Amino acid sequence: MAADSSPARAARIGWIGIGRMGYAMAERLAKAGADLTVWNRTRAKAEPLSAHGARIAATLAELSTCDIVFVMVSTWDDVKEVIAGPSGLFTGSGKPRLVVECSSISLEGSAELREMLKARDIELLAAPVSGNAKVIKAGRLSFVCSGPRSAFDIALPYLKMIAPAASYVGEGELSRIVKICHNVFLGVVTQSLSEITVLAQRAGVPRHAFLDFINQSVMGSTFSRYKTAALVNLDFSVTFTPELLRKDLDLGLDAGHRFGVPMPLASITRDIVQTLIGHGMNDEDFAKLIVLEAQASGLELEPENVPVADGLQ
Repeated sequence: MAADSSPARAARIGWIGIGRMGYAMAERLAKAGADLTVWNRTRAKAEPLSAHGARIAATLAELSTCDIVFVMVSTWDDVKEVIAGPSGLFTGSGKPRLVVECSSISLEGSAELREMLKARDIELLAAPVSGNAKVIKAGRLSFVCSGPRSAFDIALPYLKMIAPAASYVGEGELSRIVKICHNVFLGVVTQSLSEITVLAQRAGVPRHAFLDFINQSVMGSTFSRYKTAALVNLDFSVTFTPELLRKDLDLGLDAGHRFGVPMPLASITRDIVQTLIGHGMNDEDFAKLIVLEAQASGLELEPENVPVADGLQ
C-alpha cells in the first residue's frame, strides 16, 4: 500500500498515558508508522518512543489538534484529570474528532465522560482491553468497543495496529460491562486454578505435571497456559496487581446489584483478594493467590524451576 493512502497516514493520533499497558500499546502504533504524539505525566517514560517516530508532547493541550486521542490511564479520576482538568486536553486550542478511552472505568464514569465530550462535539469510543504488556508484545491483545458504530469504523485501522482483535458490542457503555465481566472471570478463574493446583500438590502431584495435564485437556485455555509459569515457578512479576483486581471485582459486584444478578463466587473471590492485600502481597502479581491458598492449606510453596512456555506463541 502506498504511503499516502495508508491508514497510518490518515489521521494524527494522540496518546495519553505511558504506563505498562500504555507504553506497549503506543509502541505498536509507532512501529506501525502512525502519526503519533504521546503525553505522559512523567515525560521520561515516554521519551523512548521517539526512537520509533513518536513525538513527545510537553502538555496535554498539544494533543487537542490530533484527530483521534487514545487514553490509557489507571482510574476514572485520572481520566477526568487528563481530559477536563486544569491542564487537560480541553485546554487546547483545537479538539479531536474522537476519543478512544481504553482504561478500566465504571459504567457511570464512562457515561459521564461521553456527556463531557458530547458537549464539545467529540465522539467517544469506549475501548477497554483484554491482556497485559506481555500479551501486547506477543500480538495477542484484544479490544472490546462500544459507542457510535461510525466511531468504531474510524478507529478500527488504528486498533488493528495495536491488536489483532477488536469486537464491537453496541452503543453506549456496553463495552464497560463486558470488560467488568471479563475481569470478574479473571479473578474467579485464578482463584479456582489456585485451589485445584494446591489440592493436587497436597496430594503429591507436582504443580508443573498437574498444570501440564490441565493445559492439554479441554479445560485448558490461553489464560491457564499463560499463568502456568507463575504458578509453577512462583515468578510474580506484576502484570495486574491485587488492588486493581479488587477494584474490578467491586465494579462487577456493583453491576450485579444494579442488574439484579447474584454473584456469590465473585463476592467470595473479592474477599480473598482483599485478604491477599491485607497480608501485604499487593506489590506483586495477582497470581500470588496461589501462595495465600497454600498458606491456608499448611503448605509452603517452593519454585519448581521447570521450563514452562507462556502459551502466547
